[in-house]
Amino acid sequence: MSARKQDSIMVLILCLLVSVGILAQENLPRDPLARGTSYISASYVKYLEAAGARVMPIRINRTEEEYSQIFHSINGLLLPGGDVDLLKSEFSRAAKIFYNLALKANDAGDFFPVWGTCLGFQQLSVLTANEDLLTVTNTTAVALPLTFKPAAKTSRLFQSFPKDLLQSLSEENITSNFHLWSLSVQNYSRSAKLKRFYKILSTNNNGKLEFISTMEATRYPFYAVQWHPEKSQFEWVDKPGMVHSSSAIRASFHTASFFVSEAKKNHHHFSSVAEEERVLIYNYSPVYAGFKTIFVECYYFD
Repeated sequence: MSARKQDSIMVLILCLLVSVGILAQENLPRDPLARGTSYISASYVKYLEAAGARVMPIRINRTEEEYSQIFHSINGLLLPGGDVDLLKSEFSRAAKIFYNLALKANDAGDFFPVWGTCLGFQQLSVLTANEDLLTVTNTTAVALPLTFKPAAKTSRLFQSFPKDLLQSLSEENITSNFHLWSLSVQNYSRSAKLKRFYKILSTNNNGKLEFISTMEATRYPFYAVQWHPEKSQFEWVDKPGMVHSSSAIRASFHTASFFVSEAKKNHHHFSSVAEEERVLIYNYSPVYAGFKTIFVECYYFD
């Protein structure tokens, strides 16, 4: 076999492999097991792997050039939940760089999906609005049904969900909420930038305020959920709001499967199999924290 043909086969193999980046964030200040400077909860890694993706951890405190190289090697980006400053943290700095790279790429016809969960949802709203419009809702440790909006029926995210699962999502308390802050429908409606960029797919209510629980961008493959689909399958802390029913687990899988299917439309790849293997999450070992903590396992990075 000629060297040129071998190279062509290698490129084809790399294009068939789906690698999604998960952005790390600063360690939680009260984490007794923390080491290094940043972490990723293992539940997000398992969430993507269960849907057929491989994961590259993206560390904070890197240069724009390094982030650009990573961007052109991965097929999608997940911004996870957590607890950092949405304007001043290294997480927010890196998220902004990737957000702008994704906008530019998609505008040029280079399909690149972005997913935000909880904090990731909030970070996307701040980046799009160019300001923090979040409101305190105290929706921590509570499971809720989704109130679907008309746009959900024709949305990319929910369009392929089984009808019985959509019914469960709308009638059962199966979406785990662990967030103090939310984007209210009122604040969304007052922001021309948010209204132009995102469609509301579902909302929730804390008894006083209606807030957005799911949204997707109109022109870009950007998706955001304020709830935690990954927790149903992979987190086991004994708190209200944690749901492990079959419907909740199905919802978890279908959201991950949808996003990975979006990532498969992207054709970025690493320069070689060896380079990809060197940076994947398999090179790191998660630290087990037990079932009484927020995260059962975490990956820590220098």
